Amino acid sequence: MSKTLVARVRDGDVVYARFMNLAAPQVVEIAGLAGFDFVICDTEHGSLSFESIENLVRAAQVAGIAPLVRVYESSPALVSRALDTGAQGILVPQICSREEAESLAQACRFAPMGQRGVCRYVRAAQYTALDRYSYFSKANAETLVVAMIEGKEGIGNLPQIIDTPGIDVLFVGPYDLSQSLGMPGQVESPAVEEQMTCIARMARSRGLAVGTFVDDAVAARRWVRAGFQFISFSVDVGIIYKAMKDSADALRR
Repeated sequence: MSKTLVARVRDGDVVYARFMNLAAPQVVEIAGLAGFDFVICDTEHGSLSFESIENLVRAAQVAGIAPLVRVYESSPALVSRALDTGAQGILVPQICSREEAESLAQACRFAPMGQRGVCRYVRAAQYTALDRYSYFSKANAETLVVAMIEGKEGIGNLPQIIDTPGIDVLFVGPYDLSQSLGMPGQVESPAVEEQMTCIARMARSRGLAVGTFVDDAVAARRWVRAGFQFISFSVDVGIIYKAMKDSADALRR
């Protein structure tokens, strides 16, 4: 039996994903066939509904990769709805304090590890086909909890966030971080890269996995060398645009 995503992360494996903004299960399947380890269905910047997320989660499972969901805010109700679709993990943006990190960890797991809303009549529980106790235990063991650090406040409270029980990955959002530092979009600036390196060093020293978003393979390799192991490579719409643009330009040469 292959390892779950959370087991791979805890074992130190480097894993790669794509952000998904399109309500297109076919694109998720293609990501799996292409060799990605997981996808992140994005409700923060995309237009995905929970109905479309469920279909993307289903497609990921068909393709043999892990489906994660980024909710648009730190809300236990949003987290619960996303996990009820069968998602194997949650990303929450702009985690700025230990209290917010604790709330996230609690929302993602059932008692005694947390306070996730309980309902067996959902896809994650196979609509009650799963034994209830097996479902609760399996969900707690296999759910990946990702706290996104994206601004000065989160960096200032980083030691407390890192020490929060139940957080599996710190994900540094380079674009929001660049904005927080007053240079939006300058993700390769020395100031942004210095902060990212410091975050990774502190997280790794406490045994916590760290991840980030990259626009290209060169950046991915650089951050893997710096200790990042949870890498999101671009977004479905950007990849499709680039492929189409390259094709259109080649046809006109």
